[in-house]
This record gives sequence, structure tokens and C-alpha cells, in this order.
Amino acid sequence: MKLAPNLHRIGNDIVAAYLVVADGGITVVDAGLAGHWRNLQRELTALDVTLEDIRGVVLTHGDSDHIGFAERLRLQTGVPVYIHAADAARAQGTERYKPAPGSASGLRPGPAARFLAYSMGKQGWRTKYLTDVVPVADGDVLDLPGSPRIIGLPGHSPGSVAVHVPGVKALFVGDALTTRNVLTGRTGLQPSPFTDDPAQALETLDRLTPLADVEWILPGHGTPWNGPVSELAGGVRAGA
Repeated sequence: MKLAPNLHRIGNDIVAAYLVVADGGITVVDAGLAGHWRNLQRELTALDVTLEDIRGVVLTHGDSDHIGFAERLRLQTGVPVYIHAADAARAQGTERYKPAPGSASGLRPGPAARFLAYSMGKQGWRTKYLTDVVPVADGDVLDLPGSPRIIGLPGHSPGSVAVHVPGVKALFVGDALTTRNVLTGRTGLQPSPFTDDPAQALETLDRLTPLADVEWILPGHGTPWNGPVSELAGGVRAGA
């Protein structure tokens, strides 16, 4: 799905991954669920490009609904998969997440069942953990199309990051926040469920405020948000 020139989404408001199309090829941001592989291939066909045009994958964190097809793509094409060093073990399946008590409160059967059904339909049970990753750190600018910059946002997970791509005026935030709680069905800016350290997750959002050039805030779950970044942190806290 084309969002803007050179900016595409794979998936939907339940689970999403993204493509940045720039000089020199394509950067994938997050890899959704295993079954999003077909969505990736369809999007590439619509763009008249192939898997060989992908130069790398940048993961916002290591949860299973964000690493879906990353290992398959890495094995098939040899592209690097980047993730913050603090989440590398999670993406490699050697460390499990430990969400804070109460971070999944308010669950409603309908929305939760839809999330589970969608995840199963997209082969979430077939997640393949990464066997090789390239660790990154806060402030790194990656040698990939669009020159994505890593912004550390620990809280949802120790290595949760945002990915800033100025060329497409986009900020990919993973689960640092959400605009659709997959467990409650509630929409709008708010914290993500299943967060390791909810207080830290809210606090670190202030690091995004200076990014005045951003027009697209793109979460892993929910609709894109097009408001000013200066209002982002306050909006999420108000929605907590």
C-alpha cells in the first residue's frame, strides 16, 4: 500500500511493516509476521522491483510480530538485519520478553480474538528467529537507502528504537506507541500493550520532539499519525 511517494506499508492496522524506496534500492523497516512474505512480494511486484533490490532490514525491536520474514529474507538474499544491541537476543530467540504486570490490562474478547486470528492467519506460529544480526546503537545512521537514523526509545523493550528517515519525512516507531491497541480495540495515540517498562516508555518519547521535519509517524499497530511530532509525547501520555 502506497502511503506517499517512496513510502509503502505492508500489512494493515493490526500488524504493519514498511518499505522505504530511495536511490540505491529499498530499506525494509520491521518484518511483520511470517505470512507477510507474500504481501512483501506483491508490493515489490507493484513497484516493478524484486527481492534483490532490498538492501537491508531495520527492526524497531525484537518481538515476534516484528521479525516475521526477516530471517527468510536474510537467508534468501544475504541482506543484513539491523537491531539495537539490547534487543538482539530477543530477535534471536534466546531471551523472552517480560511485560510489566498490568501492561495488557483492559483486554476485550473481540479485539483480542481478531488480533489472534490475524496473527494465526499470517503464520505467526511459524516465526523464525534471526541467526545473525547487525547490532546498532542510538544515533547510528545506517548505510542503507534513505540513510535511516536510529533513535533509542527503551521502555517497550530494552532495545526499542524509532527509525527516522528524513528523505520520506517518516518516523517509524514500532511499539514505542500505538494508534490501535490490539487487545482492547481502542484507537488514537496511546501506549502499547505488553510493555516491559511502561514509565520508561512514556519518558523516552520526549526524545522525538525535536524532529520537526516528520510528517508520517508510523507505528507497528494502528493507522499512521500525521500530527506534529511536538504533540506526540503529550498525546500518548494523555491516552495512557
